[in-house]
Parts: sequence; structure tokens; C-alpha cells
Amino acid sequence: MRLENFVKSQEIADIIQGKLIGNEQLVIKGINEIHKVVEGDITFVDHPKYYDRALNSAASLIIIDQEASFDTKTKCIVVVEDPFKAYNQLVKHYYQYLASPKSIADSAEIGAGTVIQPNIFIGENVKIGKNCWIHSNVAIYNNTIIKDDVIIHSNTTIGSDALYFKRRPEGYDKLLSCGNVIIKSNVEIGAGCTIDKGVSGDTIIGEGTKIDNQVHVAHGAVIGKNCLFAAQTTIAGKTIIEDNVTLWGQVGVNSNIIIGEGAVVMAQSGVTKSIEGGKTYFGMPAQEARQQMRQQIMLRKLPELIKKMS
Repeated sequence: MRLENFVKSQEIADIIQGKLIGNEQLVIKGINEIHKVVEGDITFVDHPKYYDRALNSAASLIIIDQEASFDTKTKCIVVVEDPFKAYNQLVKHYYQYLASPKSIADSAEIGAGTVIQPNIFIGENVKIGKNCWIHSNVAIYNNTIIKDDVIIHSNTTIGSDALYFKRRPEGYDKLLSCGNVIIKSNVEIGAGCTIDKGVSGDTIIGEGTKIDNQVHVAHGAVIGKNCLFAAQTTIAGKTIIEDNVTLWGQVGVNSNIIIGEGAVVMAQSGVTKSIEGGKTYFGMPAQEARQQMRQQIMLRKLPELIKKMS
């Protein structure tokens, strides 16, 4: 999330009542998760396993639960008891969660030639381009950006919150989502789909991509151009899918991995780690198709081999 007005690091420390160590005059420009940070961003870390990654990232201000060594020229840290809660406190302070009293918010922008069917919701600051078709019972949350010639079929939700929780003894604590969704031109999204917004950045659906019914794209996923996803495919958060990828029905994709350009994943496969482009995969876990086929042939022959050996 970019801040509307840049602030100094001391202001951040004052808001969350933390101990600032380092430059009090660093310019802070945004709030971000660790995998998306750039210079000027705030991020947080609350587990020793990730201290080094956060402290060596591009972030300018790191909210942390203990004092640590860092590059004092380019960074500062703010020490608090609970970085997770402090991060949420900053999101509440800088991000406006606006309620819309109307089905189509007055602040929404809708381009020429776009058809809006009955019983839809279009939230605050939504931007929809030209010549789109938005079918009935679609919900488009605040700040979503939809380019030209996009079709969204009935009962689809665009911009719902990320599934991002911290387990505590009393239950789950939600990390507040302040990102958005960007859908580029010539995309078609089927009926009953869900596209979550990023926790702090963008969930992006690339130009020309076609999505079948009942597909879920989770927070912060980045989908390339001209991809094709069949029904009931699920893509976990922070995944990158490059151009011209095909995912057939009921494929499950793990979080924070990369699927290379032109890859094809066959139905009911599970992609658990990054895979190269230009190849066909299937199975659980998904493997290159020729390798998986050899294994299946060997398994079918196994009873006969055991019989011969006994």
C-alpha cells in the first residue's frame, strides 16, 4: 500500500508507541509484506526465523520484537512487543475502509459501453474500463481496477480479504488487507469465482487470461497474459504464474511459487513447488508428464514382478 502523503520514521514509531532505533528522518512511502517491499516501505517481523530476511530486505523501516543489528544508513527499526498488532494498527491509521450505502458507489468510475446487470455491488473508488460486461450478483470490492473489454460472470467476487491469520491462544488474529485487485484488458472470469485482494499489494490478472467457473485466486497472486484456468482450480497466495500457462480442472497450486511460461498442468494435479515453463505436468505432487507416466507404468507392473519373485 502506498501512503497518500509520505511521512518520517519517527511518526510511525509514535503511532505504534515503539522504540525507534536509527534515522528518525527516513522518508516512509508505503506499507508492505516482506516479499514485496521496496525502499521506503515498512514491514514487520515477529519470528527469529525471518529476522535476517527482513533486516536485509529493501524495507526502510522494520517493526520487530527485539533489538537487532542492521544497516543504519538505509534503515531503522521500531521495537514493539507485538509487531503483528503494530502493523495492523498502521493499516487502520492510513487505510480507509469505506462502507458504501449504494449498490454502485458514487466514487466508482465506469467506462463507456460497459454493461452493468442488475443486483451487483460496485464499491468505493472502483475503476471499470470500456466495453465490459458485469453480470448479475457480482461483487466488486473497493479500489478494484478493471481495464477494457472484461467479462465477469454471475456470483463472482472480486477483492475479498486475504486468508492471513496469526494463531494465538485465544484464537486467530487477522492481518488486515489493504491491497487491491487489478484485472487487465480482455480477461474473462467465469461464474462463482473469487479473486482476493493483496494483503498490501496487488493481485493481478494479466491481459487476455480466461478463467473458468469456481476458480479461486488468492491474495497477491500475479497471473500473466493469455493464461487459461479450468473449473475449480485454486491458486494460493503470492504465487507467480507466467504468460500462456494452462491449468486444467481442479489443479491446486501452492503459495509463493513460480509456474514458468507456457507450462501445462493436467487435471487434479497438485503443484507444490516451482516448475519450469514449456512442459506438461500431472500428478500429486505434479511432475513432468513423461516421468509420471513411466512411474505409473512401473506401478501397474509391480504385482506381476512381485509374483515372479515369490
